[in-house]
Amino acid sequence: MTDQDAALPGHTYRIGAVSRLTGVPADTLRVWERRYSVVAPLRSESGTRLYGPDDVSRLTLIKRLVDRGDAISSVANLSLDQLRERIRGTDLPEPAGAPERPCRVLVIGSSLAERFRREPPMQGNIDLVGLYDSRRAFLAAGRAAITPDVAVLEYPSIQGDQVREIGELVAQCGATRAILVYNFATRATIERLDARRLIPKRAPVDLQELRQWCMGQFARAPARTAEEPALDLSLPIPPRRFADADLLRIATASPSVRCECPHHLVDLVLSLNAFESYSAECEDRNAEDAALHAYLHAATAQARAMMEVALARVVAAEGILLDTSDREI
Repeated sequence: MTDQDAALPGHTYRIGAVSRLTGVPADTLRVWERRYSVVAPLRSESGTRLYGPDDVSRLTLIKRLVDRGDAISSVANLSLDQLRERIRGTDLPEPAGAPERPCRVLVIGSSLAERFRREPPMQGNIDLVGLYDSRRAFLAAGRAAITPDVAVLEYPSIQGDQVREIGELVAQCGATRAILVYNFATRATIERLDARRLIPKRAPVDLQELRQWCMGQFARAPARTAEEPALDLSLPIPPRRFADADLLRIATASPSVRCECPHHLVDLVLSLNAFESYSAECEDRNAEDAALHAYLHAATAQARAMMEVALARVVAAEGILLDTSDREI
């Protein structure tokens, strides 16, 4: 196997593909594995991490829980079933009138940390959960007891070889987003930063303005109501409910209803069957886009299974008899 392979037979994925599937940056994945043993990926002969469907499902659920405020240390060692149960619990609506909590901010950097000590926020919308004079001091102290929402990092200058270090530092903080205050850096280096999590700000910065930025990043956290439904890739693909001969019989039957819904449903199921097979073949053959095709395969299979349930209800209502003996699906 080469380092360019993104997937192996049996739906095994490299770290880049897993990052795209789960939304967890590769730097964060490495930190979670090293510090919390979230997953234990296999290794190829060349030492490349290889993740299975269960790993992808665990990381997807853990990412959702961490985004909602759970500390990674509290969910890292839960079983897949426990994670699913916890997600179901967090999906319950919050009590009406629940008070909004302050934005939790962690600061790393000698100048900014000292300024925050001298001028602590007077408003109740900022809660300082940690002030550290340096990256070394933060790492020596260990992870904060309270997970911050926003980390403020101070770097006098940023070199290209520090981009990964900064990404790992954000992951170690546990913050969803970070503001990076710097004095000097090339445009090329700034463009290499993870724009989804890091907001670069050129020094000097006003302390009140910095607090407003923190609140702005906190307010941009994804709302629960807008959350994208997660696909559990560890679950088996639902089997087909109708053979091709069944679908042909349903399509040629004369419906008692005046509309053409039975025929349209058959067309939909046939189309989904075809695309499901196509995406599965792409998943196996096109290693470069394995993550995307694994998602498409699972999503199409779920959609097909739902439409088959609808079609079964129509078949029962129409009284269409299907031959279930010796049929091949």
